[in-house]
Amino acid sequence: MTTIKALHDKLVKKEISAVELAKATLKDIKDRESKVDSFITITEDEALAQAAAIDERGIDASNPVSGIPIAVKDNISTKGILTTAASKMLYNYEPVFDATSVEKLYANDMIIVGKTNMDEFAMGGSTENSAFKPTKNAWDETKVPGGSSGGSATAVAANQVLLSLGSDTGGSIRQPASFNGVVGLKPTYGRISRFGLIAFGSSLDQIGPFSQNVEDNALLLNAVSDYDPKDSTSSKVAVPDFTSKIGQDVKGLKIALPKEYLGEGIDPQVKEQVLAAAKHFEKLGAIVEEVSLPHSKYGVAVYYIIASSEASSNLQRFDGIRYGFRAEDAVDLEDIYVKTRSQGFGEEVKRRIMLGTFSLSSGYYDAYFKKAGQVRTLIMQDFQKVFENYDLIIGPTAPTVAYDLDTQGHDPVAMYLADLLTIPVNLAGLPGISIPAGQVEGLPVGLQIIGKAFDEATIYQAAAAFEATTDFHKNKPVIFGA
Repeated sequence: MTTIKALHDKLVKKEISAVELAKATLKDIKDRESKVDSFITITEDEALAQAAAIDERGIDASNPVSGIPIAVKDNISTKGILTTAASKMLYNYEPVFDATSVEKLYANDMIIVGKTNMDEFAMGGSTENSAFKPTKNAWDETKVPGGSSGGSATAVAANQVLLSLGSDTGGSIRQPASFNGVVGLKPTYGRISRFGLIAFGSSLDQIGPFSQNVEDNALLLNAVSDYDPKDSTSSKVAVPDFTSKIGQDVKGLKIALPKEYLGEGIDPQVKEQVLAAAKHFEKLGAIVEEVSLPHSKYGVAVYYIIASSEASSNLQRFDGIRYGFRAEDAVDLEDIYVKTRSQGFGEEVKRRIMLGTFSLSSGYYDAYFKKAGQVRTLIMQDFQKVFENYDLIIGPTAPTVAYDLDTQGHDPVAMYLADLLTIPVNLAGLPGISIPAGQVEGLPVGLQIIGKAFDEATIYQAAAAFEATTDFHKNKPVIFGA
């Protein structure tokens, strides 16, 4: 498996140039794109121009991501590059500014090679809700890749790129990472600036990295993390070197395994893989004990009230007046609003806007939105109590492996319930990672490792120890190979 450090070493030694690496990456993207449909936009001209400029000024030998290509989810603003959020509403939108996370990619001499497909406005768990096309699982073209960051996950799994950025509101990085057998981290809320991320649920959204291995993931998190005064939710907590604990053993680490994460709704074969992972941590010297997160069972209900309410507010800006799609058959201002939104938004987005508007409406606010906020606090307190005695929490990332395309599209509730293991982490603002931990019937199983707020380094420590002593991360989709 090629690593970022190995590629960077070749760039520093001038065994390859940044332009040559960019061209090879673009070739891999094009050669494999017809099988997975990971990308909405491939930025060949921009990437080659970036690479040429990097070659001219020289690779930064001290920065391991200098000269490395990366893909970016299409809800993250890129100046002069189409940013659609996979919606007809933004089919022609080219931002006049870069997201802060994109600015940091450029500042670290990383090369953006394209924008990845996703569920429209990040609303969905299968990347079938894109206005342009569905993305396929890198392991099996008949299965979903997960979502909403399915394109970013499959691009890494299919070896189109080694690194990508996604966003996670209720599991949208970790679940597709699980379904595609790659590493995906949702950082602590506030760790990475949300400025330039097209908002879905403002109290939940976080940008995060995908990679093929744990260390590469940490290197990308190093590159994009920082305080940003342009984001009122950005944290001033110091940014450490997230690779600092990689290579340390896990002897004495206390790991909690919530009984609720192995209960009803969890595929027995997935449960078996996770219990085996827990045993493996014990063999490595960690202490694994069962705990309870009693309010986690309310997570899905709480999430879909809060996230939909925030989405209802955030999506008001898409009105056909300032940018993006406008209905051509409108006769007056009200008609523009109604027809533009009716024609421009997909079914899932409309569903969530309606749910959120209802939850915020007069007479229902106290019964739904306010109550959801109160239960959210109870979920946060559950985590706080566990972390008084434990360093990490583990469990399945998703209750099943990747399911068939088109099987849950008719049943949105079934899709919502698939996020029951990832949603509580967003509600509590905590960091969580998904790493490969086995297979069921030839499809990857993800292990979720949840940490204390702003303690991503300990998550990486445990994830890297597991990775170094197992072979799960070496398994690659048959159709793409290593």
